[in-house]
Amino acid sequence: MKQTDFKRISTDGGPTLTQTPFAALSSDNLPSAPVISQAVFALPTKPAKKHRGRVDILRVKAGRGGKTVTVVKNFVGIGLPEKEQLAKVMQRACGTGGTVKNGQIEIQGDKREEVARILTEANFHPVFAGG
Repeated sequence: MKQTDFKRISTDGGPTLTQTPFAALSSDNLPSAPVISQAVFALPTKPAKKHRGRVDILRVKAGRGGKTVTVVKNFVGIGLPEKEQLAKVMQRACGTGGTVKNGQIEIQGDKREEVARILTEANFHPVFAGG
């Protein structure tokens, strides 16, 4: 096949691209645009943080072969899925393992400060209990 056998397609837009379908319309009988006050565009205010209750943070060694474990207990009003999600966040932040047992979150090691920070961000009121 030679190059002369191909049909050339124009890329300059041609007459079909310069026409607009709205050229024949008129805006004479249309109402004016509504006036919108600035109050509509005001930034929404943040809702007040809801206090989700007190939780106790304990450091426990008894019955664990001498290993220290941080235990978070006395959650009120949250279910197991949210506790598991909180435990995952705590594990990542502390760089340790952990689990949810008997409605309590257990984090390996003495990580009370990190756990308290995470609970405060989740709108709980952490209290260091025990020794």
